Amino acid sequence: MTDVAEEGAPSEEQQPPLSCSPGGSEHSLPAAPTEGTEERAEEVAAARPQHPDITAELPLDQFRIRKFFVLRPGTLSQAMRDVEALVDGEVDGSVHGVWLMAEVDHWNNERERLVLITDSSLLVFKYDFVMFNCEQIQRIPLNFVDRISCGKFSFPKHSLLQREGEGVRVFWDRLREPSFTSKWNPFATDFPFVTFIHHPVGSISDSFSALCDIQKFQEQLRDAAQKVHAVKPVPGKANGVLVLNQLIHIEAYVGIMSFLGNQNKLGYCMARGNIGF
Repeated sequence: MTDVAEEGAPSEEQQPPLSCSPGGSEHSLPAAPTEGTEERAEEVAAARPQHPDITAELPLDQFRIRKFFVLRPGTLSQAMRDVEALVDGEVDGSVHGVWLMAEVDHWNNERERLVLITDSSLLVFKYDFVMFNCEQIQRIPLNFVDRISCGKFSFPKHSLLQREGEGVRVFWDRLREPSFTSKWNPFATDFPFVTFIHHPVGSISDSFSALCDIQKFQEQLRDAAQKVHAVKPVPGKANGVLVLNQLIHIEAYVGIMSFLGNQNKLGYCMARGNIGF
Protein backbone atom coordinates (compact mmCIF):
# COMPACT_ATOMS: atom_id res chain seq x y z
CA MET A 1 0.00 0.00 0.00
CA THR A 2 2.91 2.36 0.80
CA ASP A 3 4.53 1.74 -2.59
CA VAL A 4 1.32 2.66 -4.42
CA ALA A 5 1.04 5.89 -2.48
CA GLU A 6 4.64 6.92 -3.27
CA GLU A 7 4.31 6.26 -7.05
CA GLY A 8 0.99 8.10 -7.46
CA ALA A 9 0.49 11.70 -8.52
CA PRO A 10 1.95 14.13 -6.00
CA SER A 11 -0.41 15.80 -3.56
CA GLU A 12 -0.02 18.38 -0.84
CA GLU A 13 -0.50 15.75 1.88
CA GLN A 14 1.70 13.02 0.48
CA GLN A 15 4.50 14.92 -1.25
CA PRO A 16 5.59 18.00 0.74
CA PRO A 17 8.22 20.19 -0.94
CA LEU A 18 11.82 19.26 -0.40
CA SER A 19 13.69 21.35 2.18
CA CYS A 20 17.37 22.21 2.09
CA SER A 21 19.72 21.97 5.04
CA PRO A 22 21.52 25.10 6.18
CA GLY A 23 24.60 23.93 4.32
CA GLY A 24 22.62 23.46 1.07
CA SER A 25 24.28 20.09 0.33
CA GLU A 26 21.66 17.71 1.70
CA HIS A 27 17.93 17.28 1.08
CA SER A 28 15.35 15.82 3.41
CA LEU A 29 13.32 12.78 2.21
CA PRO A 30 9.55 13.03 1.49
CA ALA A 31 7.35 12.42 4.49
CA ALA A 32 5.97 8.92 4.73
CA PRO A 33 2.19 8.51 4.49
CA THR A 34 0.49 8.80 7.82
CA GLU A 35 -1.48 6.01 9.48
CA GLY A 36 -4.75 7.82 8.74
CA THR A 37 -3.96 7.90 5.00
CA GLU A 38 -3.41 4.12 4.90
CA GLU A 39 -6.65 3.48 6.76
CA ARG A 40 -8.63 5.66 4.31
CA ALA A 41 -7.08 3.84 1.34
CA GLU A 42 -8.04 0.49 2.82
CA GLU A 43 -11.61 1.68 3.41
CA VAL A 44 -11.92 2.87 -0.23
CA ALA A 45 -10.61 -0.45 -1.55
CA ALA A 46 -13.05 -2.37 0.65
CA ALA A 47 -15.96 -0.21 -0.50
CA ARG A 48 -15.37 -0.91 -4.20
CA PRO A 49 -17.86 -3.43 -5.70
CA GLN A 50 -16.37 -6.86 -6.19
CA HIS A 51 -17.33 -8.14 -9.66
CA PRO A 52 -17.58 -11.91 -10.03
CA ASP A 53 -15.38 -13.67 -12.54
CA ILE A 54 -18.08 -14.55 -15.07
CA THR A 55 -15.56 -16.14 -17.39
CA ALA A 56 -15.12 -18.87 -14.81
CA GLU A 57 -18.85 -19.41 -14.38
CA LEU A 58 -20.05 -19.44 -17.99
CA PRO A 59 -18.50 -21.74 -20.61
CA LEU A 60 -17.52 -20.41 -24.02
CA ASP A 61 -20.63 -21.91 -25.66
CA GLN A 62 -22.85 -19.86 -23.35
CA PHE A 63 -21.14 -16.65 -24.42
CA ARG A 64 -21.65 -17.55 -28.08
CA ILE A 65 -25.31 -18.40 -27.55
CA ARG A 66 -25.96 -15.05 -25.85
CA LYS A 67 -25.10 -13.30 -29.12
CA PHE A 68 -28.49 -14.30 -30.57
CA PHE A 69 -30.79 -11.28 -30.71
CA VAL A 70 -33.76 -13.47 -29.84
CA LEU A 71 -32.33 -13.70 -26.30
CA ARG A 72 -32.42 -9.94 -25.73
CA PRO A 73 -35.03 -9.00 -23.10
CA GLY A 74 -38.46 -8.51 -24.65
CA THR A 75 -37.35 -9.45 -28.18
CA LEU A 76 -39.11 -12.80 -28.45
CA SER A 77 -42.30 -11.48 -26.83
CA GLN A 78 -42.45 -8.63 -29.35
CA ALA A 79 -41.80 -11.02 -32.22
CA MET A 80 -44.63 -13.30 -31.10
CA ARG A 81 -47.03 -10.38 -30.93
CA ASP A 82 -45.99 -9.27 -34.41
CA VAL A 83 -46.47 -12.65 -36.09
CA GLU A 84 -49.72 -13.40 -34.27
CA ALA A 85 -51.06 -10.08 -35.55
CA LEU A 86 -50.49 -11.39 -39.09
CA VAL A 87 -52.68 -14.45 -38.58
CA ASP A 88 -55.85 -14.28 -40.67
CA GLY A 89 -58.67 -15.37 -38.39
CA GLU A 90 -60.97 -16.33 -41.27
CA VAL A 91 -58.37 -18.42 -43.10
CA ASP A 92 -56.14 -19.70 -40.31
CA GLY A 93 -58.35 -19.68 -37.22
CA SER A 94 -56.93 -19.36 -33.72
CA VAL A 95 -53.30 -20.01 -32.75
CA HIS A 96 -52.52 -23.25 -30.90
CA GLY A 97 -48.73 -23.09 -30.65
CA VAL A 98 -45.72 -20.89 -31.34
CA TRP A 99 -42.31 -22.45 -31.96
CA LEU A 100 -38.79 -21.12 -32.42
CA MET A 101 -36.91 -23.27 -34.91
CA ALA A 102 -34.42 -23.33 -37.74
CA GLU A 103 -35.30 -24.32 -41.29
CA VAL A 104 -32.91 -26.37 -43.41
CA ASP A 105 -33.31 -25.88 -47.15
CA HIS A 106 -32.45 -28.24 -50.00
CA TRP A 107 -28.85 -26.93 -50.05
CA ASN A 108 -28.36 -27.59 -46.32
CA ASN A 109 -28.56 -23.91 -45.34
CA GLU A 110 -29.95 -23.09 -41.88
CA ARG A 111 -32.29 -20.15 -41.39
CA GLU A 112 -33.98 -18.88 -38.24
CA ARG A 113 -37.78 -19.22 -38.24
CA LEU A 114 -40.86 -18.63 -36.10
CA VAL A 115 -43.50 -21.30 -36.70
CA LEU A 116 -47.19 -21.14 -35.77
CA ILE A 117 -49.74 -23.94 -35.70
CA THR A 118 -53.31 -22.72 -36.03
CA ASP A 119 -56.70 -24.33 -36.52
CA SER A 120 -56.21 -24.67 -40.28
CA SER A 121 -52.66 -23.69 -41.19
CA LEU A 122 -48.98 -24.17 -40.58
CA LEU A 123 -47.40 -20.70 -40.77
CA VAL A 124 -43.64 -20.28 -41.23
CA PHE A 125 -42.33 -16.76 -40.61
CA LYS A 126 -38.98 -15.29 -41.59
CA TYR A 127 -38.62 -12.68 -38.86
CA ASP A 128 -35.91 -10.06 -38.40
CA PHE A 129 -35.18 -9.96 -34.66
CA VAL A 130 -32.97 -6.90 -35.16
CA MET A 131 -35.51 -4.62 -36.85
CA PHE A 132 -38.62 -6.36 -35.43
CA ASN A 133 -40.00 -6.95 -38.89
CA CYS A 134 -41.61 -9.95 -40.58
CA GLU A 135 -39.98 -10.39 -43.99
CA GLN A 136 -41.77 -13.47 -45.35
CA ILE A 137 -44.75 -15.72 -44.60
CA GLN A 138 -45.29 -19.25 -45.86
CA ARG A 139 -48.82 -20.60 -45.32
CA ILE A 140 -49.38 -24.36 -45.57
CA PRO A 141 -53.00 -25.60 -45.21
CA LEU A 142 -53.09 -28.44 -42.71
CA ASN A 143 -55.54 -30.46 -44.77
CA PHE A 144 -52.83 -30.69 -47.46
CA VAL A 145 -50.23 -32.08 -45.04
CA ASP A 146 -50.03 -35.80 -45.78
CA ARG A 147 -46.72 -36.97 -44.33
CA ILE A 148 -44.33 -36.11 -41.48
CA SER A 149 -40.86 -37.65 -41.39
CA CYS A 150 -38.70 -37.65 -38.25
CA GLY A 151 -35.12 -38.80 -37.95
CA LYS A 152 -31.49 -38.14 -38.67
CA PHE A 153 -30.13 -36.65 -41.88
CA SER A 154 -28.57 -38.39 -44.85
CA PHE A 155 -26.70 -37.17 -47.92
CA PRO A 156 -25.73 -38.72 -51.27
CA LYS A 157 -22.94 -41.29 -51.27
CA HIS A 158 -20.24 -38.95 -52.60
CA SER A 159 -21.40 -35.85 -50.76
CA LEU A 160 -18.90 -33.87 -48.67
CA LEU A 161 -21.61 -32.63 -46.32
CA GLN A 162 -22.90 -34.00 -43.05
CA ARG A 163 -25.35 -32.87 -40.38
CA GLU A 164 -25.61 -33.98 -36.78
CA GLY A 165 -28.84 -34.31 -34.82
CA GLU A 166 -32.40 -34.99 -35.92
CA GLY A 167 -35.07 -33.05 -37.73
CA VAL A 168 -38.67 -33.03 -38.90
CA ARG A 169 -39.76 -32.77 -42.53
CA VAL A 170 -43.37 -31.88 -43.37
CA PHE A 171 -44.75 -32.93 -46.79
CA TRP A 172 -47.93 -31.58 -48.34
CA ASP A 173 -47.90 -32.99 -51.88
CA ARG A 174 -46.46 -36.46 -52.08
CA LEU A 175 -47.26 -36.78 -55.77
CA ARG A 176 -45.20 -33.76 -56.87
CA GLU A 177 -41.45 -34.17 -57.16
CA PRO A 178 -39.10 -31.16 -57.32
CA SER A 179 -37.84 -30.42 -60.80
CA PHE A 180 -34.19 -30.79 -61.81
CA THR A 181 -33.87 -27.01 -62.12
CA SER A 182 -35.23 -26.45 -58.61
CA LYS A 183 -32.82 -28.96 -57.10
CA TRP A 184 -29.83 -27.06 -58.46
CA ASN A 185 -31.22 -23.61 -57.75
CA PRO A 186 -30.21 -22.49 -54.22
CA PHE A 187 -32.99 -19.87 -54.23
CA ALA A 188 -35.82 -22.19 -55.30
CA THR A 189 -38.87 -22.17 -53.02
CA ASP A 190 -41.27 -24.47 -54.87
CA PHE A 191 -40.46 -27.62 -52.92
CA PRO A 192 -43.49 -29.51 -51.53
CA PHE A 193 -41.90 -29.92 -48.10
CA VAL A 194 -40.20 -27.96 -45.33
CA THR A 195 -37.54 -29.22 -42.91
CA PHE A 196 -37.01 -28.05 -39.33
CA ILE A 197 -34.29 -28.60 -36.74
CA HIS A 198 -33.67 -27.44 -33.17
CA HIS A 199 -32.80 -23.78 -32.69
CA PRO A 200 -29.34 -23.33 -31.07
CA VAL A 201 -30.77 -21.40 -28.09
CA GLY A 202 -32.92 -24.34 -26.99
CA SER A 203 -30.47 -25.22 -24.22
CA ILE A 204 -30.29 -21.76 -22.64
CA SER A 205 -33.30 -22.20 -20.31
CA ASP A 206 -36.40 -24.31 -19.71
CA SER A 207 -38.68 -21.77 -21.40
CA PHE A 208 -36.60 -21.74 -24.58
CA SER A 209 -36.28 -25.51 -24.44
CA ALA A 210 -40.08 -25.77 -24.58
CA LEU A 211 -40.25 -23.34 -27.52
CA CYS A 212 -37.63 -25.30 -29.46
CA ASP A 213 -38.86 -28.81 -28.64
CA ILE A 214 -39.12 -30.35 -32.09
CA GLN A 215 -40.70 -33.55 -30.80
CA LYS A 216 -43.59 -31.66 -29.19
CA PHE A 217 -43.96 -29.65 -32.38
CA GLN A 218 -44.27 -32.81 -34.45
CA GLU A 219 -46.92 -34.22 -32.12
CA GLN A 220 -48.99 -31.03 -32.08
CA LEU A 221 -48.75 -30.69 -35.86
CA ARG A 222 -49.89 -34.28 -36.36
CA ASP A 223 -52.92 -33.84 -34.08
CA ALA A 224 -53.92 -30.53 -35.67
CA ALA A 225 -53.60 -31.91 -39.20
CA GLN A 226 -55.64 -35.01 -38.33
CA LYS A 227 -58.50 -32.81 -37.07
CA VAL A 228 -58.52 -30.68 -40.21
CA HIS A 229 -58.43 -33.76 -42.46
CA ALA A 230 -61.58 -35.01 -40.75
CA VAL A 231 -63.40 -31.69 -41.13
CA LYS A 232 -62.10 -30.45 -44.51
CA PRO A 233 -60.92 -33.41 -46.60
CA VAL A 234 -59.28 -32.61 -49.93
CA PRO A 235 -60.89 -34.35 -52.92
CA GLY A 236 -58.56 -36.84 -54.55
CA LYS A 237 -56.19 -37.03 -51.58
CA ALA A 238 -55.98 -39.70 -48.93
CA ASN A 239 -57.28 -38.48 -45.61
CA GLY A 240 -55.00 -38.58 -42.61
CA VAL A 241 -51.34 -37.93 -41.87
CA LEU A 242 -48.65 -40.56 -42.16
CA VAL A 243 -45.88 -40.22 -39.53
CA LEU A 244 -42.62 -41.99 -40.40
CA ASN A 245 -39.39 -42.48 -38.49
CA GLN A 246 -36.85 -42.45 -41.29
CA LEU A 247 -33.78 -40.67 -42.59
CA ILE A 248 -34.29 -37.16 -43.93
CA HIS A 249 -32.42 -36.96 -47.22
CA ILE A 250 -30.75 -33.76 -48.44
CA GLU A 251 -29.53 -34.03 -52.02
CA ALA A 252 -26.53 -31.72 -51.76
CA TYR A 253 -22.96 -32.61 -52.61
CA VAL A 254 -20.38 -29.86 -52.02
CA GLY A 255 -22.15 -26.95 -50.34
CA ILE A 256 -19.17 -24.73 -49.56
CA MET A 257 -21.44 -21.73 -49.01
CA SER A 258 -23.76 -23.69 -46.72
CA PHE A 259 -20.78 -24.97 -44.73
CA LEU A 260 -19.41 -21.46 -44.20
CA GLY A 261 -22.86 -20.02 -43.54
CA ASN A 262 -23.83 -22.68 -41.00
CA GLN A 263 -20.51 -22.51 -39.19
CA ASN A 264 -20.85 -18.74 -38.79
CA LYS A 265 -24.64 -18.83 -38.16
CA LEU A 266 -25.31 -16.43 -41.03
CA GLY A 267 -28.94 -17.54 -41.14
CA TYR A 268 -29.56 -16.21 -37.61
CA CYS A 269 -29.93 -12.70 -36.22
CA MET A 270 -26.78 -12.36 -34.13
CA ALA A 271 -24.45 -9.71 -32.78
CA ARG A 272 -21.33 -9.85 -34.93
CA GLY A 273 -18.90 -7.39 -33.35
CA ASN A 274 -18.30 -4.19 -35.29
CA ILE A 275 -19.89 -5.61 -38.45
CA GLY A 276 -23.37 -6.24 -37.05
CA PHE A 277 -26.02 -8.42 -38.65
